[in-house]
Amino acid sequence: MSRLGAVSFVAVEQAGRLLAEYLPVSPVTSLQGGRTLLKDEGRLPTGSFKVRGALNRLLTDADQARARGVVAASAGNHGMGVAYAARLIGAAATIVVPSGAVAVKLAGIRALGAEVVTAEGGYAEAEAFGRRLAKERRAVWVSPYNDGRVICGQGVVGLELVRQIEASGGGGLDEVYLPVGGGGLAAGVGTVLKRLSPATRVVGAQPEASPFMAVAFGGGDRQGVIERPTAADGLAGDVEAGSLTIPLVRQVMQAMVLVSERQIELAATWAWQQAALRIEPSAAVALAAFLAHGQGRSAVILSGGNADPDWLTRCGVPALGG
Repeated sequence: MSRLGAVSFVAVEQAGRLLAEYLPVSPVTSLQGGRTLLKDEGRLPTGSFKVRGALNRLLTDADQARARGVVAASAGNHGMGVAYAARLIGAAATIVVPSGAVAVKLAGIRALGAEVVTAEGGYAEAEAFGRRLAKERRAVWVSPYNDGRVICGQGVVGLELVRQIEASGGGGLDEVYLPVGGGGLAAGVGTVLKRLSPATRVVGAQPEASPFMAVAFGGGDRQGVIERPTAADGLAGDVEAGSLTIPLVRQVMQAMVLVSERQIELAATWAWQQAALRIEPSAAVALAAFLAHGQGRSAVILSGGNADPDWLTRCGVPALGG
């Protein structure tokens, strides 16, 4: 079976049954009379949706992971997800991080018992180093997105959302907004919605500073993208060449929106003021896209809550306990 063929609605359902034994259902906050729904993945054990894909990947390959160890590259959230999953199954994990990784995420990775190795440069350098390290150690490599089992784990977000809406008796959705980096979340959630809610538009969001998947989605040449710094570290960097997420995202997503750094900050402020939610910049990207373009009854997938406290302060969000 090809990596692309490994992603299906049935496979997401299987992942949902498996993950239900280990993870809670993330809550949905209803605003504006039920016309705006915020699904808060920051309430999961590692503070991000990434733990879903990592768990589905390692639980279905636990013997190999325990025998050979696990390696991943991450700006933070994927690393915490892999560290959490590896600890759960009793495997050693090494996470390669870029030199500018957010301190709160590094602390989270270490607290979960994983070895942290820093690669000089950005995410691309960290991934290249991580792949070499995994090859040298003959360890299990866990991609943050270019893996069918990871994508299906992320797709469980969509399953939960549809079931929560059905349980509320609130009717269907016009749009779902979600952040896009490598495209694993979009591919997984989009696969679910294409089956269960085909009239719902799936709208991806990226920072203007790092629009690699947006260019790929539109059929452009990613080689011409000039990347700039962004607070949304979890969405930064190019997509792996030949990634199965590129054709999947084109199949299941209807639009892509780019947002500025200022829009990202304002969205984080809005989330706190309207719903008392502390969200990280990557989650704020999807919310910013909704605030600028949302129409009808919409859901926003808030991908995580592991924000740099200083960044939150700049957005006017008080520190924990404040």
